[in-house]
Amino acid sequence: MNIEYKTTKDFSRDELEALFLSVEWSSGHFPDKLVIAMKNFKTVYSAWDNDKLIGMICAMDDGIMNAYVHYLLVDPLYQGQEIGRTLVEMIKQHYKDYLRVAVIAYNDELHFYENCGFKKSVDASPMFITSLWT
Repeated sequence: MNIEYKTTKDFSRDELEALFLSVEWSSGHFPDKLVIAMKNFKTVYSAWDNDKLIGMICAMDDGIMNAYVHYLLVDPLYQGQEIGRTLVEMIKQHYKDYLRVAVIAYNDELHFYENCGFKKSVDASPMFITSLWT
């Protein structure tokens, strides 16, 4: 298998829907919104198996100090092949001169992110509001 990594922000609704639903993320039910969201992210790296979108990482930043990784997902059929780690390394390299790169990790993902160099905060907790339509 030859995985190719790209920097495109142009995805079809079907590509995004398939990838997001493969990991059972509710945002996959809104593929038209995802198409627009991808275009609005500052940084997007994606992983492809031929013409199939199999993974992506997306980040927002303030242009100089702080970046926030919003999405990291890999199709379950391709997990365990270093694709997620490669995408994280691409983001870390891109933002190497920033003071902070942040991610909100769910508890079952902590180990992965710690292995990628992230540290769990002891004095802060992520907070968010989820809209009623999700």
